[in-house]
Amino acid sequence: MCKTIALHVDESPAFDARLRAAAVLAEAHGAHLVGVAATGMSFASYAMLTGQMALMPLDDFAALRAASSASLARFSAAAGRLGIQSLEERVVEDELRTALLLQSRYADLLVVGQDGSARGLPQYLALHGPRPVLAVPPSYAGEPIADTIVAGWDGSVPALRAIAGALPLLARARKVQLALVNPEREPGLHGDEPGADMALYLARHGVTVEVVVERTDWPAGETLLRIAHDGDAGLLVCGAFGHSRYREIVLGGVTRVLLERARLPVLFAH
Repeated sequence: MCKTIALHVDESPAFDARLRAAAVLAEAHGAHLVGVAATGMSFASYAMLTGQMALMPLDDFAALRAASSASLARFSAAAGRLGIQSLEERVVEDELRTALLLQSRYADLLVVGQDGSARGLPQYLALHGPRPVLAVPPSYAGEPIADTIVAGWDGSVPALRAIAGALPLLARARKVQLALVNPEREPGLHGDEPGADMALYLARHGVTVEVVVERTDWPAGETLLRIAHDGDAGLLVCGAFGHSRYREIVLGGVTRVLLERARLPVLFAH
């Protein structure tokens, strides 16, 4: 069940999009929404940077905390306007990645912006975090997320963890397309009938699932986006860094393509 959602709160122009996505899911699942804002560094790190504590300009660090608190106050007001009843604010005195990783331990899902992909934020959180990460594009305007879902399946452990993390959403979806791209390239991972075992696993969890096998010369990421577009999907579920990180970075793997080009929310896990 998805009962606690952690949301990255900041002053980005794209914040409204990720708040809307978190609100849609919180309402659908009756979930508690936790807004997380980070000061950017811990007090101990600040002390080391500015010298001895006795000589520190404490007002500077207080300003960092006040800015985070102001962002959270705006989050609460906006979430209230969206009808979210169960929410809280958390200021974390630490670097952003560390803060979000810590708070994600106590949530079922971590929601961040796709706009942070240039800084590597969604990638880092999916690779190192304990929970699935929902990356929301700036263009998201509140459309249904879990009505129709495309789940990418390549037999890898990251894909399995993404699907497992998305099970609360998949079970509520009207339709789930389990998408396989050129499965014959990894015959040892799929068996005689690619997708059949995973489809049966999902069906036993109450998921209405259809297997879609694409054999194409297109890259896997582009193919998944096309399947999602053609099926009018509201969410794409995919393993992050299913291949080596070197291959992903140098050759441009599925993770990179989806973070750069997806126009719908993407749930990642590694």
